[in-house]
Amino acid sequence: MSETILIVEDQPRVVLLIKQVLKAVGYRTITAANGNDAIEQVALEQPDLVVLDILMPHGPDGYQVCARIREFSDVPVIMLTAKAQDSEILRGFDVGADDYLTKPFNAKELVARIRAVLKRSRQLSGTETALLTCGEIEIDTARRTVKVAGTAVHLSRTEYALLHQLAQHKNRVMTHQELLHAVWGPEYTDDVDYLRAYIRHLRQKLEANPAEPCTILTSQGVGYMLSCPES
Repeated sequence: MSETILIVEDQPRVVLLIKQVLKAVGYRTITAANGNDAIEQVALEQPDLVVLDILMPHGPDGYQVCARIREFSDVPVIMLTAKAQDSEILRGFDVGADDYLTKPFNAKELVARIRAVLKRSRQLSGTETALLTCGEIEIDTARRTVKVAGTAVHLSRTEYALLHQLAQHKNRVMTHQELLHAVWGPEYTDDVDYLRAYIRHLRQKLEANPAEPCTILTSQGVGYMLSCPES
């Protein structure tokens, strides 16, 4: 059975375009024209992924919809935004978005992003049972949960995948390209600014002082390392 994509968009032309593109590559699509309908569709239809426009004129906006969905579902969410500003991207991450795509976008880019997010979702669902630790950070790969000093920290699916990748190679610098390829896929290996935005947001959730990180360290021009005490 083909995977189901929920398209949340109030512009009929954009909806038709996305539907045609996704059907052409084998996905089943359902649609919602406003935020309240989107929340109901996620609950009733349980789609495999949501493509969610941020700006909707009636009812809750994309941020509010994503936050509401996260109260009951871990479905991957790709947000559509007219401007790729850091503030918008970080706000999307904060409410649980997995990825974002800037309008206007082409069909190839949309399909690549959806495939990459679905692939991450499948990989994380099959993660082996283990407890990864780094100082006060505990990563339970069976439950896909993270604690810092015993306190649960909510991470989006993509934030978790990035931390998990760093933890598997702790105390070793992973290059930008290694991280982008491992977490997002080969289509993202040049998106260094994209990786920096995720690292910045991850630090805000894990570091005591994000402005002076001591756990997720930067190797200037090379990549990042999860610095953990040797046990």
